[in-house]
Amino acid sequence: MIDKAAILIDGGYFLKRLPSVRSDVDTASPEEVVRAIDRLVGSHLKQLNDISRVPNPFQLLYRCFYYDALPYAKKGHSPIGRRSIDYAKSDVAHFRNKLFNALRARPNFALRLGQVEKPGDSSWILKPKPQRGLLNGEVEVSDLRDSDFAPNLHQKGVDIRIGLDIASITLKKQADTIILVSGDSDFVPAAKLARREGARFILDPLWQNVSPDLLEHIDGLRSGFPNPRRETSNIG
Repeated sequence: MIDKAAILIDGGYFLKRLPSVRSDVDTASPEEVVRAIDRLVGSHLKQLNDISRVPNPFQLLYRCFYYDALPYAKKGHSPIGRRSIDYAKSDVAHFRNKLFNALRARPNFALRLGQVEKPGDSSWILKPKPQRGLLNGEVEVSDLRDSDFAPNLHQKGVDIRIGLDIASITLKKQADTIILVSGDSDFVPAAKLARREGARFILDPLWQNVSPDLLEHIDGLRSGFPNPRRETSNIG
């Protein structure tokens, strides 16, 4: 009997780390991001194949799950100039929608999408650089421009989908190994459940340091991408 693996990718974390681990990937191109995901999945399956010895490593894949949030699609106004903004037509929304459509077409792939919320039209965050300028007295409030602010957007329902899938896959015995691409310690309870029920739990933080409490509750730490720093590491 062939052991099956489920690969769960925290999309927001993956996109944030991708420029650091794969400088050859154009992270503004949905097509290149999908190819990077394919390489990541293939690499993990090949590492599992060292143990299982099957002709095609993809025989080991139960399913790959990709978690993110639907782009914010409402309208609003910029904080200074009060110009009209249609978030549904933004570059971010265009990129995410194209990426999601491409992932939906992948075999043995499941897309799990939460929501993005913005608590009010006036909810904005001052970016770090102008914030430092204000604190250091180098910038006056009157000098601030729309470009100095970012909308205060919050993902909802993404983490809980990851936790529920880990629990469901484990309890239904749909996979023997769960590989989570993330670095969030919020998944410790789900990892503990998976291991308690006999599943092997592997974490891929994409070469980011993770907290000791997360390391305590996993069975292995490794990455599907080569170490971009080209230095000795305990990930293997």
